[in-house]
Amino acid sequence: MDVDANLSLNSQHKPVVIITIGMAGSGKTTFVQRLNSHLNARQASDKTVFSAPYIVNLDPAVSHMPFEANIDIRDTVDYSEVMKQYNLGPNGGILTALNLFTTKFDQVLNLIEKRADSVDYVILDTPGQIEIFTWSASGAIITDAVAATLPTVVAYIIDTPRTTAPATFMSNMLYACSILYKTKLPFVLVFNKTDVHPHTFATEWMTDFEAFQKALAAYRQTQDGDGDSNYMDSLMHSMSLVLDEFYQHLKSVGVSSLTGDGMDEFLNAVQEARKEYESEYLPELERLRKDRDAQLQAAKQDSIDRLMKDLNVEEEERRARGLPNQREQWDEDENVDDAEDLDMGGATHQSRFMDMRRARRNNDDMDDTVWPRPG
Repeated sequence: MDVDANLSLNSQHKPVVIITIGMAGSGKTTFVQRLNSHLNARQASDKTVFSAPYIVNLDPAVSHMPFEANIDIRDTVDYSEVMKQYNLGPNGGILTALNLFTTKFDQVLNLIEKRADSVDYVILDTPGQIEIFTWSASGAIITDAVAATLPTVVAYIIDTPRTTAPATFMSNMLYACSILYKTKLPFVLVFNKTDVHPHTFATEWMTDFEAFQKALAAYRQTQDGDGDSNYMDSLMHSMSLVLDEFYQHLKSVGVSSLTGDGMDEFLNAVQEARKEYESEYLPELERLRKDRDAQLQAAKQDSIDRLMKDLNVEEEERRARGLPNQREQWDEDENVDDAEDLDMGGATHQSRFMDMRRARRNNDDMDDTVWPRPG
């Protein structure tokens, strides 16, 4: 709690966006509900420092939420109607609903920015099917848009009781590694459901390579021995070496969404990740923006250069053929047009015009005036 005690509601303050991602059944929505309750309880104890979170639900298929979202995708997109209208299955309906919602996400960002001075945390609850958000264009657009506007942290929720097997644990870590390198955002591993099984084994495996190798050897002895054990041993050993480097730059906490244990530790990890965002992500974002602007400017200049080159080539071809250049041709055409305009009032074309002033001089002779008839 002491890490973010200096947060105050002022015009310079920006809330931290927490994007919750995890496998189906890992307890993302329950975790968001517990985090929401925890932050509301803190606000009740000290309203001058803490505030209630701003929650955005991005799961269009959820039937019941244990919390009230400030922005709910279900208010904008009807998941059932999307399935019927586009003849889609459950996953296709969720993906299409998220794509439709993303087209209006600029309005969501405007609403969040209006509340930026009065909240400390913005929480995004993503769909249960992890691949729909992490590997879709809409998920990337939402993540990049939020990260470019506010400090953003990815919270990867893990079902602790289901990762006690070394192979399952490694699969979860590989997925977390892929998400980290895809989003390039500060990352916090959240071992959920510690009330069912403590996460101490996971912390030991992440910090002690030899301990994981021993657990892996013990796990192999419990298997039936199907398949090529030499190949599997080599594969698991190689992946564990890769992940060992990955663990060194990763924050992890254990929480219980049922009891609320570990929520303060999680918020402290989020504040540390915020510092990482400001020190590493923002400079990289500015560099990418400058590179993009430089590329756009170079493309514009290249178009201008090619246009001028084409014009010069055309002028040289006209000179080689003894023709006036384009500007001289334009001036000559203008002079011819002016001469023709002046010549229209001369004697050559007098028969086409009639001086109406003569007809108006003698009113008495109006009856004797012979008016020309068509044809």
